[in-house]
Amino acid sequence: MKMKTILAAGAMSVAAIAANNAHAGAVLDGIKAKGFVQCGVNTGLPGFSAANAEGKWEGLDVDVCRAAAAALLGDAEKVQYTPMTAAQRFTALQSGEIDILSRNTTWTLTRDAKLGLTFGGVNYYDGQGFLVPKSLGVTHATELDGATVCVEPGTTTELNLADYFRAKGMSFEPVVIENINETTAAFFAGRCDVYTTDASGLASVRQTMAPNPDDYVILPEIISKEPLGPAVAQGDDQWADLVRWSLMAMIEAEELGVNSGNVDDMKKSENPGIQRLLGVSPGMGEALGVDEEWAYRIIKQVGNYGESYKANVTAKLGLERGLNALWTDGGLQYAIPVR
Repeated sequence: MKMKTILAAGAMSVAAIAANNAHAGAVLDGIKAKGFVQCGVNTGLPGFSAANAEGKWEGLDVDVCRAAAAALLGDAEKVQYTPMTAAQRFTALQSGEIDILSRNTTWTLTRDAKLGLTFGGVNYYDGQGFLVPKSLGVTHATELDGATVCVEPGTTTELNLADYFRAKGMSFEPVVIENINETTAAFFAGRCDVYTTDASGLASVRQTMAPNPDDYVILPEIISKEPLGPAVAQGDDQWADLVRWSLMAMIEAEELGVNSGNVDDMKKSENPGIQRLLGVSPGMGEALGVDEEWAYRIIKQVGNYGESYKANVTAKLGLERGLNALWTDGGLQYAIPVR
């Protein structure tokens, strides 16, 4: 009995310490104090993060920041955006210039363990590909020996490129340019034979930046796994949890059939999973340190994952769900249980 008491007391102490740590963090407190989330985004990648004709940022990555703002601050519009290159993004997050990085960033071991980042899940499963002019007469990546390749520095793309050509016994000449707009401009001006990045990025670039999209082709080879997702700096567990579960709430909502149009009616649902998600059954908000309507606001103001994907990726780029379909539809998108 005595041993049980000691173990119980020890467990309570550990739980108390964990709870205190989970609720301690300058980032979240800073966001509350200033009243907005500072979100690091791409300098312009339609479908994921780009300013529209009115100057309003939109995209699948932008919606992650909007969801976190809705959960914490009650308003998805309380976000300020900082466009940044691939080389700038991690320093900006580590230095506190931004609160969240939601910029087509691949979750890797070294970024997670060495750079001091915490990833909040995967909002797009991607893979690296190659874009070439049709006039080059190339139909497969294995025909690119000796090609000049435009690539952004500080990316997994740059590393994968070297690995792929080395593994195939081929040579290439890199044309390294930091800014995506300058990189693609160089490619379309003929400074390099090939442009390489994530396949979604190639589709976006060809659709929105090519002088004539039909003059360019994406080769069939996908040479890497690129799980893209939002990241925050380590050290504020509560903020990291809120970002992670904001994304999970969007995915869970799609699986449960809850969307921005029916979310009010869904509050009357007798489905226990829907009741937990929407705060009808309390507890999930308390666990995150916010009120119980955190997920309701995300769905009402931003939409579920499927709505965001359709409005941004499908509508602007014509890309089907593929790996990004829900697991129940044969894809990889799978929310951690909200319970």
